[in-house]
Amino acid sequence: MFVGTGSDVGKSMLVTGICRLLQQKGYTPAPFKAQNMSLNSFVTPDGLEIGRAQAVQAEACKIPCTTDMNPILLKPSGTHKSQVVLHGKPIGDQTIKEYFLGDHKAQLFEEAKTAFFRLQKTYNPIVLEGAGSISELNLKHRDIVNMRMAKAANAAVYLIADIDKGGVFASVYGSIALLEPWEKQLIKGVIINKFRGDVSLFDDGKKKLEELTGVPVLGIVPYAKEIYIEEEDSMGLYKKQNTLVANSINIVVVLLPYLSNYTDFNVLEKDPRVHLFYSSDPQHIAEADIIILPGSKNTIQDLMFLREKGIAKVIQNAHTEQKTIIGICGGYQMLGQRIEDPLGVESAVKAIPGLGILPITTRLTAEKITTQCRFTFKGYDEICTGYEIHMGETSVQNHAPLNQIETQPEGYQQAKCWGTYIHGILDNAVVIEDLLRDFSSLKKEMPFDYKAYKEENYDALAVLLETHIDMEAILSEIQYTS
Repeated sequence: MFVGTGSDVGKSMLVTGICRLLQQKGYTPAPFKAQNMSLNSFVTPDGLEIGRAQAVQAEACKIPCTTDMNPILLKPSGTHKSQVVLHGKPIGDQTIKEYFLGDHKAQLFEEAKTAFFRLQKTYNPIVLEGAGSISELNLKHRDIVNMRMAKAANAAVYLIADIDKGGVFASVYGSIALLEPWEKQLIKGVIINKFRGDVSLFDDGKKKLEELTGVPVLGIVPYAKEIYIEEEDSMGLYKKQNTLVANSINIVVVLLPYLSNYTDFNVLEKDPRVHLFYSSDPQHIAEADIIILPGSKNTIQDLMFLREKGIAKVIQNAHTEQKTIIGICGGYQMLGQRIEDPLGVESAVKAIPGLGILPITTRLTAEKITTQCRFTFKGYDEICTGYEIHMGETSVQNHAPLNQIETQPEGYQQAKCWGTYIHGILDNAVVIEDLLRDFSSLKKEMPFDYKAYKEENYDALAVLLETHIDMEAILSEIQYTS
């Protein structure tokens, strides 16, 4: 199990690399995170919802993802409120206080353990991931994702610290010192992550940490900016580009307060013809060549935000100027005439006018649609893949469908504006080439192969970790506990 001294220390990325490395060594690994909080989610082959990070880790293992890999998912849906997804299906909304201080977590812990033991029957080893810090004293007695889960799984635990943040000695020593005796016994090693420069310069630091903690430092992993692994959640948004650049196709993703599934745009980030940036600045949005309205966990609140910031008018003007505008999921709903919420699924606002660009009307529903799909885009022959995650039914006037899912029309296209419920639509090369076709001077011979690119980076991460981590020590614990 890989736990952290805090959030954003690189747990998800290291677990992804360890998963690929174990797969290469002939094991049959699978990822597991008892509880995840994320707005980036994915749909399993059987139509259930899990955190995107565990789907990425399953991909690194070269296995299909299942809800047993992430039995509990929290999706922030309002101020201090999250939707609770259990075994892939929403079971209601709760405030953060209700969730973290409520008594029901005992039952959720049992559900998490059941999922883990079920997963363990098929795969070996299970690579567990913790969340946040392992030493939050005010919460740890209710914690179901870190040391209590490690004990239930009889896991060897490895503590990850981010040296790039500074204070690595205090964070490692303090994290371990605050553990109870039974927790300390589970800690088998420390991994220092994101080291800049020559790792041999930390030789003395390694010795001092081992003397202070009595725990071996099993690896010092260099800061590997060149290796690309999808970000787990919104922390990654702060590292994204936020302004335009010259001599490129400038594509803006409107930075909504409840933006979800921004992994939809990772392909565009890597395309050398494109400069993708995130912004809520009306002027920057107006100057972009292409505007994307992304998915949202609270479409009505985000639509109100667009009006308050003056962004709604900018998008409407861009449509008049025949700029390319795309709406995905919640963004698709916003492009319509009206959004209705009679059941109060998102808020107390029962109905709100949309941006009025597409002739569609959406009614939010209590039932969430989660499904993977194969489809054709516009009139092209290529078979594309993607997935839907939404709570809403959209009715269409004078349907001009964007996609065809088997015999069913999906989405809407009107001039240079189109909308769809399909996440991952931009992962398909035919869609990207169509999107950029008006910029012919920047065409390239071969479309960017995102799937091949991800595979190369999983392999590169595995090489990095095998080079800088004592995998023999970790493998010996796997054999001991299996």
